[in-house]
Amino acid sequence: MKKLIAAGAIALGLVSISAPTFAQGIEFGPNGVRLNDGRDQGRNNRNDDDDGISQREAVRIARSEGLRDVDSVSERRRSFRVEGADRRGRDITVDVDKFSGNVLSVR
Repeated sequence: MKKLIAAGAIALGLVSISAPTFAQGIEFGPNGVRLNDGRDQGRNNRNDDDDGISQREAVRIARSEGLRDVDSVSERRRSFRVEGADRRGRDITVDVDKFSGNVLSVR
């Protein structure tokens, strides 16, 4: 009887240790390796960052390139064009990739 209780306690301990590992999975994809914790079950299998960056993020990126005053932000097929002026008042245009956030050109 003592052996049965000891074996049951050991089995219960092993199950309780390994149970949290069942809650996560590893996902290999074009964005690299990431843990899948199961929270997005029921949603479509699309990453949240597939939509790319927002206009606000494009303006923030353009400001890091020297843009001070923003005149306009226009959305193109694959990029945002942020137009404005630098700190000296000169016109500046920054093209930012819509999906990666990379700066394509500064004119």
